[in-house]
Amino acid sequence: MKLRKKLLALTALFALGAGSAHAADLSMVLGDTGTGAQFLREVLDKYEKDTGVKVNIVTMPSSTTDQFGQYRLWLAAGNSDIDLYQTDVIWAPQLADQFVDLTAAAKDVVGQHFPSIIESQTVNGKLVALPLFTDAPALYYRKDLLDKYGKQPPKTWDELAATAKEVQDKEREAGQKDLWGFVWQGNAYEGLTCDALEWVKSSGGGQIIEADGSISINNPNAAAAIERAKSWVGTISPPGVLAYQEEESRGVWQTGNAVFMRNWPYAYALGNGEDSSVKGKFEVTTLPFAGDGNQPAATLGGWNVAVSKYSKQQDAAIKLAIYLASPEVQKWRAIEIANLPTIEALYDDADVAKAQPFMPAWKAVFQSAVPRPSAPTKTKYNEVSSKFWTAVHNTLSGNGTAAENLEILEADLEDLKGSGW
Repeated sequence: MKLRKKLLALTALFALGAGSAHAADLSMVLGDTGTGAQFLREVLDKYEKDTGVKVNIVTMPSSTTDQFGQYRLWLAAGNSDIDLYQTDVIWAPQLADQFVDLTAAAKDVVGQHFPSIIESQTVNGKLVALPLFTDAPALYYRKDLLDKYGKQPPKTWDELAATAKEVQDKEREAGQKDLWGFVWQGNAYEGLTCDALEWVKSSGGGQIIEADGSISINNPNAAAAIERAKSWVGTISPPGVLAYQEEESRGVWQTGNAVFMRNWPYAYALGNGEDSSVKGKFEVTTLPFAGDGNQPAATLGGWNVAVSKYSKQQDAAIKLAIYLASPEVQKWRAIEIANLPTIEALYDDADVAKAQPFMPAWKAVFQSAVPRPSAPTKTKYNEVSSKFWTAVHNTLSGNGTAAENLEILEADLEDLKGSGW
């Protein structure tokens, strides 16, 4: 009730000057998965009621690669029909010129957010977008099955493979013929860049391209990490994992057919839904690492809201963006659909902890978060990522060894760098 009152007070502030009799109509592009679309509609329905501003949601395909391609087409065409865009954390350097600078409008609220996230959305001193929620993946595990066989959550990738195989084999012998040890995202898309970056970084193989722009991916540790992942396909991971994105992985997991899953926080609330076969049977921990002095790595994700410079309702759009990024809405989002706040104080909020007991534990995941190389590659990041995931997917599919494919990748990246990034 207190949260609802705060939301009412906040939206009332944004209603001032909006003019309910002649309120702006806005359109916002949504690139979200799971329950995100339903939640946003709930928030916007309240915003419409309190301010008189009507907001239409334009939904997108679940693939972030497809979303980004469509965004670029609309923005390149100067599309004024779209006022706000929900943006991935990596898109700021590539789309900065197409969005309104929110620095002045948000000067009183940016200090509430994690500085690193605000920094990720700032390009050449311009605040491109405001954070809605942050993201970092974790290892989901079937606590009931690990307890059954006296196993602990794995610390290393080798421990994961061994535990996954043992539990998988014993459960299949007991009649669970569809059970697999480990599901993840192996399709050739941005999600594979995230998964593979974690394998490589946690194995001492660098970050593909380092912060200073140097190309580091062609090294033995990186090759070994990708070969290790290749060994999972068909043994502890289904052959079809090479076509999986987040939702395909979650589908296998949520029907009770996987021991381990690598996925983002959104899958936690859904996994505990009434229709889930794993409700109350799983927990999360940090992703494994390769041992030998290495540390876990979790790809930094998250979503933000940006205002198009082509919008004819920029003032109204900016007010909505600030509202969507506010502590009240982020708390509502955390409680309702388990999205991780970008506002540090909410991790100590009693209501959030009661509704989502796992959330405080996610702080440890963020301590191992690693950014994708969007900052050093700027407008070329999409091409860099595509070349990387292609090299990895080729290896996983048996089209060349990791060493061979990374050597080719290095040459391709050198050519790309030569043209300027």
